[in-house]
Amino acid sequence: MDTRQTIGWNLRRLRVAKGISQERLALEAVIDRAYVGRVERGEENVTVSTLEALAKVLSAPVSELFAEPDLSKKLPTLRAGRKPKQAS
Repeated sequence: MDTRQTIGWNLRRLRVAKGISQERLALEAVIDRAYVGRVERGEENVTVSTLEALAKVLSAPVSELFAEPDLSKKLPTLRAGRKPKQAS
């Protein structure tokens, strides 16, 4: 796994553990939501400033994004789309 993929895997792992969407993470980090998706897929070379912003929102040290993932574990997933409306 290359470094971009490692960062993406860890970003998604931390984001899902916090229970927040890509959109919420992007909004709070003041970056584009589509960019967050590309980072999670390992398609972007992320700047240190962006890593700092993402880590801050996730309340994690930047170094956590570089941790070697346990490949025996499945990549975390969230249900896609909007949350269903609750009955009033």
